[in-house]
Amino acid sequence: MTTAPAAGTAERILDVAERLVQTRGYNGFSYADVAAELGITKPSLHYHFASKAELGEALIARYHTRFSAALEAIDAAGGDPGIRLRRYASLYADVLDNQRMCLCGMLAADLETLPGRMQDAVVRFFDSSETWLAAVLDEGKASGALRGDGPSHDQAQMVLSTLEGAMLVARSYHDTERFRAVARRLVSSLLAEPHTG
Repeated sequence: MTTAPAAGTAERILDVAERLVQTRGYNGFSYADVAAELGITKPSLHYHFASKAELGEALIARYHTRFSAALEAIDAAGGDPGIRLRRYASLYADVLDNQRMCLCGMLAADLETLPGRMQDAVVRFFDSSETWLAAVLDEGKASGALRGDGPSHDQAQMVLSTLEGAMLVARSYHDTERFRAVARRLVSSLLAEPHTG
């Protein structure tokens, strides 16, 4: 009978910690912050996540799972590669709309201070995103919908890096539209030129 409440507490801990990482960074919050917000004791936190590193790993795993599900939903919704790239960029814009940053983007800023397993998990998240983007780009080039400038994996790195960087700059200005404008220009730059004649 205690399993459901325990699972609920663990999820609430993850929810609060995720928001804190997305707004302050991994080094910008402590167990005391999470405990105070939830009205529980630090020993209760340690019961669910023995260390901050363990909590961090759980955060990345949950975020990665949800992001992967969002990419699957984009694929399931169909549409040409340009539409799918726009939907991908919208995932980032939606996070910014909630005054947050990409969890793994924030963790990447703190990378050198993270435990090794967390560092590896952050890289796996980005690798997964680049793999998905490269597949969309390959499909778009094959169909003629997207430009064929260079290897798709290189373009995928550019897309990911541009969007993550655009988030940081837009956050500085408290202006999600600034991000959306960059995302629109980025996707447009990948579209094949309209055929004439």
